[in-house]
Amino acid sequence: SDFKDYKRHQQKHSGPKAEKKKLRKQGASTEEDERKRNPKAFAVQSAVRMAKTFHRAQDIKTKKHHIPLVDRSPLEPPPVIIVVVGPPKVGKSTLIRCLIKNFTRQKLGDICGPVTIVSGKKRRLTFIECNNDINTMIDLAKVADLVLMLIDASFGFEMETFEFLNICQVHGFPRIMGVLTHLDSFKNNKTLRKTKKNLKHRFWTEVYQGAKLFYLSGMVYGEYQIQEVKNLGRFISVMKFRPLLWQTSHPYVLVDRMEDLTDPEKLRTDPKCDRTVSLYGYLRGTYLKNKGQVHIPGVGDFQVADVNFLPDPCPLPDAQKKRALNEKERLLYAPMAGVGGVVYDKDAVYIDLPASHVNQQQEEVRPTTELVQSLIDTHATLDAKMAASKVSLFSGSATLDPTDIEEDEGPREKRVWDSNTQRERRMVVFPGEEEEEDDEGSGSSDNEDGVSEDSDEEEEEEEEDKSKGEKNEPGDAPPVKKQKLEEKKRGGEVITEAPVFADSEDDLEMTDEEGGRAGDSGHCSEESEGDSDDEEEEDESMEEEDGAAEATFFPTLSSGALRWKEGLQQKAAQAFLRQQEAAPNLRKLVYGSVVEVDDSEDEDEKELGGIFRVSRPQKSKKFQANALDCSRFNPDNSHNWDLEEMLNSIRDCFVTGKWEEDQDAATLLKEDEELYGDFEDLETGEVHKGQTGQQDQAEDGDEAEESLVKMDDEETQKKKLLEKKRRLKERFNAEYDDGDSTYFDDLKEEMQKQAELNRAEFEDVDDETRVLYEGFRPGMYVRVEISSLPCEFVTNFDPHYPIILGGLGTSEGNIGYLQMRLKKHRWYDRILKTRDPLILSLGWRRFQTIPLYHIEDHNRRHRLLKYTPQHMHCGASIWGPITPQGTGFLAVQSVANFRIAATGVILELDKSVTIVKKLKLIGYPYKIFKNTCFVKDMFNTVLEVAKFEGASVRTVSGVRGQIKKALATPPGAFRATFEDRLLMSDIVFLRSWYPVSVPQLYNPVTSLLLPVGQKDSWAGMRTLGQLKNDLGIHNKPNSDSLYKPVMRGQRHFNPLHIPKELQKALPFRSKPKQQQPKGKTPRDLQRPSVIREPHERKVAALLHSLSTVHNYKRKKAHTVQHAKHKEFLQQKEKQEDAKLKRQKEARKKLYRMMGQTDQKKQKSSLKGAPQDD
Repeated sequence: SDFKDYKRHQQKHSGPKAEKKKLRKQGASTEEDERKRNPKAFAVQSAVRMAKTFHRAQDIKTKKHHIPLVDRSPLEPPPVIIVVVGPPKVGKSTLIRCLIKNFTRQKLGDICGPVTIVSGKKRRLTFIECNNDINTMIDLAKVADLVLMLIDASFGFEMETFEFLNICQVHGFPRIMGVLTHLDSFKNNKTLRKTKKNLKHRFWTEVYQGAKLFYLSGMVYGEYQIQEVKNLGRFISVMKFRPLLWQTSHPYVLVDRMEDLTDPEKLRTDPKCDRTVSLYGYLRGTYLKNKGQVHIPGVGDFQVADVNFLPDPCPLPDAQKKRALNEKERLLYAPMAGVGGVVYDKDAVYIDLPASHVNQQQEEVRPTTELVQSLIDTHATLDAKMAASKVSLFSGSATLDPTDIEEDEGPREKRVWDSNTQRERRMVVFPGEEEEEDDEGSGSSDNEDGVSEDSDEEEEEEEEDKSKGEKNEPGDAPPVKKQKLEEKKRGGEVITEAPVFADSEDDLEMTDEEGGRAGDSGHCSEESEGDSDDEEEEDESMEEEDGAAEATFFPTLSSGALRWKEGLQQKAAQAFLRQQEAAPNLRKLVYGSVVEVDDSEDEDEKELGGIFRVSRPQKSKKFQANALDCSRFNPDNSHNWDLEEMLNSIRDCFVTGKWEEDQDAATLLKEDEELYGDFEDLETGEVHKGQTGQQDQAEDGDEAEESLVKMDDEETQKKKLLEKKRRLKERFNAEYDDGDSTYFDDLKEEMQKQAELNRAEFEDVDDETRVLYEGFRPGMYVRVEISSLPCEFVTNFDPHYPIILGGLGTSEGNIGYLQMRLKKHRWYDRILKTRDPLILSLGWRRFQTIPLYHIEDHNRRHRLLKYTPQHMHCGASIWGPITPQGTGFLAVQSVANFRIAATGVILELDKSVTIVKKLKLIGYPYKIFKNTCFVKDMFNTVLEVAKFEGASVRTVSGVRGQIKKALATPPGAFRATFEDRLLMSDIVFLRSWYPVSVPQLYNPVTSLLLPVGQKDSWAGMRTLGQLKNDLGIHNKPNSDSLYKPVMRGQRHFNPLHIPKELQKALPFRSKPKQQQPKGKTPRDLQRPSVIREPHERKVAALLHSLSTVHNYKRKKAHTVQHAKHKEFLQQKEKQEDAKLKRQKEARKKLYRMMGQTDQKKQKSSLKGAPQDD
């Protein structure tokens, strides 16, 4: 066979190699054994290299450190804002729908405005889609916590992606995740891999190395694959966010709902009037103060009329140890998209109804619609309904009834079965009335109190739970199912609710302890107490734009059934007395409306409904503190002392009364003695000893107590000693042990302590009080009322465009001069011109202004530039809103052309920089005396010359000089001295610097006020070039700037004159001999000109032609000969080469033979001479 059978490799079964292999298979490393066996081999080879490695490791470690900031994030943080960005038709809406479906198991149709969902036990997310408009991009980049950047992989990167990244770089870089879509358009797997790799590396270049890029491989039934969306959702759920400086230092609200509160009558008379609008959303950033200034990007600056916090519409689930959320806790809140259920508000109660609820049959009505229609049909007053209502907070608990609190004469209830609605209804029957009201609806858990925003939250919860598709409002307790209406309740009881009368708004705000009635919530705020305006506002119905759902709310109407007009005089007297008795609430006078904290939690009070306690005002300390002031005027006829009730009310004021245990005099005295012990009377000097026990106590009891006290003393002494030792040891350790803690660790620990201190400060205070001191904290769902918004904001409202309320600092509402450092963006195709209007995005604002560009010279002079430098920073001065130093900004030439023109940063906030431009003044000499010269036409008056005395001037030819003094006649002429004598043809010029003023233009971009569909076509002030182009104006060129043919006259220079004495001294070669004029040639030397005869001329012409022919032939022959010679030389060269080659070969052969003979000789000499046989 052609090949050999090679022996197979036999593996070793014993020996060091086999042992190593066994160890490797078991997973143990042999490295440690080698280090032990041969430590020298692992010793430091190079100290320098080791130091470099160590330094590099430390550098990498230190680079990962961020400057620690105090964690000011609230305990219940606001939802994370996730902005989905990308060019049109890249799959933004589809991705949001898929993510919402992944988190909440619900499908959403049109994505309008922010969509808030609960994604986990401690995290909520707000998704918002960013459409293809530079204004929206800029606004959303300022509030985004996370950006999902969608990229069409089949097309590649589009300009919009890079623009958004540039916007983010300027305004604070949020977390960015790339998502590649349209990957199913690739048929070839290799192309797909290559495209992914290229896009990934380009994305890393723009964001940071290792930025997360997700791949959505394809679509199934119009949605992305479930597993891929789930993975993306997981990443979003666990992502951590770095606080951005602008966001953490300013309060802001991403508005998810907007209501117009303007008086309908005002709208009818003047449809173009300014609107009062309330905007709703989660507060983010930092604390928001009431009555502050806010900026709405795209609208303008406004003063906040009022801020309230509302119950969270999308609350986090209660803290329970469980892995997943149940279905009820998977909440979705998107009012602009028509999702959100029941909304309780200060102005009204809004409930989403399907638009077709009118056409539905009564049997098919859903529970929500049934509830709503029962509320719509109601004709009873609020007081009657509140009195008739019974509340059951938890299943199985006792019902809470107004009769448990106070029992008076009032209306009674009568139960009537309504065949239409197929349910039992409770009619209100007033005492002493013969005829009965017809349609008294019950609404057993109606919360129609338009005044209070967070009273009766328990009733609200039941109402929500009855509505099937709606979301739960947050309450103190988890939501429970409502008890059935058919459940039997105690019949025949008297239901009371007398109307609340108050002579002032303050009285209505008093809590139950201060004399308010049980029906009064105590949380009323100033604007809505008894306002007829609010009732009018509630009467108007609000309609959703898309018509898919309509929100209906219910006004509080006063019914004629109540006889409230009877005994008005007596009621007025009672009201006056109440006002006299009420102690002034100092905190209320300072901070406005407050809710008093109940101090008497520990008192044994009667429980209602298994939960609440009845408050007895006369037993509370507050009642004692606010007792009748003897200095106040008290009407005599206020109390009727003949009544037994009146006597009983003051019986406890006397010794004969029934005293509580903690109010008994003896008990209190004993407690005081135990508390304060021994004291000395300073007047008499007598020392009073505190009694250690009762006098009738036994002696042995005293001894036992003494021994216990001794033991306690010893224990405390021991503890003190141990504590002292521990402190000393800690001090010793701190001094002598460096430990591993670095400066960075110490700084982090300090920040952590500060964060804990901040949290602990107001931890135990209720929200109403807390808001007064620290403002509205981030994470609250707030309602911000703004009173003077332009009517276009409401009429042209488009939910696809975000509304942001950006809180302004104390000085940020002012406008002044700003100094900035600016650089033209490298991708912008044209340089920017000074005094061309530019749209800036700075802070929350977008506005148009006129910048002046300048550059700083070496002598600190700020010189005006006509255009921005190509690849360099320059200074810019604008007139605009005061913004903190170090804030970044970006500039666009117009909102339509979609290109970022420049970026930069704010440097100073004053007018200290004086921008100057060069001004050349030109004059002409009219008299010249050696080096002195009189110059005219530069100035007009003597005064102008006096200002410039001593200034340096220069001629075009480069002769320098100085202005000396003004001349009397022609005005403006002056005397100047120069380095050299001037000519009359010289031009004298003076270089001066002229200060330039910054144009005062601040024009906010009001893009949100434009009609729907035109919001991206805002046009402000046009540039000079655009104006000339639009108006068809052609620039007339300056006649001085045109090129003309130069007509220079012939200049005659005088001959060089050298004195004779100097000529004599000069050497021969330098003497001017060439310049001497030649003398006339004598006649005899002049040759006469020869004139040929005609025959001679013919002979000469023939000879000339013959010589020409001869020369031509000779030249031609020479050329041929040269070519032949060249060919011969080439041939010869070839022969020479061949010859050399032959010689070389021969030489090689000869040397080889000589070498062989030498070798033979050497071998024979080594063997020795051959022996003869």
